[in-house]
This record gives sequence, C-alpha cells and structure tokens, in this order.
Amino acid sequence: MLEDEGYEVRVANDGKEGYLAYLLFGPDLVITDIQMPIKSGIELIQLIRHLDPGVKAIYMSGDPGRFKAALEEERNRYHACFLAKPFSKHDLINSISKWSG
Repeated sequence: MLEDEGYEVRVANDGKEGYLAYLLFGPDLVITDIQMPIKSGIELIQLIRHLDPGVKAIYMSGDPGRFKAALEEERNRYHACFLAKPFSKHDLINSISKWSG
C-alpha cells in the first residue's frame, strides 16, 4: 500500500529483524507494531534511539494497554504517532505526512 504511494518500504517479521533492517536501510521513519516477537516495537525504537535519537516513529496496535506509559513518553518526548488497529489507509498516510510535511 505504501509503495503504491511512492514510499520506499522495508518489512521485518519481528523486532530483531526490524533493528537489522534499520541498520541496513537507515530510514527517516519507522512504522512498527507494538506487540511483536523477540522485541516489542517500543524496545525496537529504544534500540534505534541509541543510534538516532531523532528517528521518527509511528506505533500501531490493537491492544496498547500495557504499553500506555511508554507510548505517552514517546508522544511527549519524541512526538511519535500511534494508530489503533484497525486503521484506514487515509489514517496511515496522514500520520506519515505529519513527518514529511
């Protein structure tokens, strides 16, 4: 869907693959599910922030409850976005355009 909009995309199946993809690709924006195997999306972004404190992040989840405090910190400190599942293509594109526009 994002490639159809002209974005270059890399996909990872878990937090560890996501971190390796970040290291190889070096994106300006990371879109991550919060609940993933091996490392959560929160843990993934925390690892990335050690290298790039200014990395832009969009988190998504159908059940963000146990990550509420970490998401609040991400919003307040880094202006990260959160999308509740299910979300529309329009919602995703609007969140991405916040960072690029």
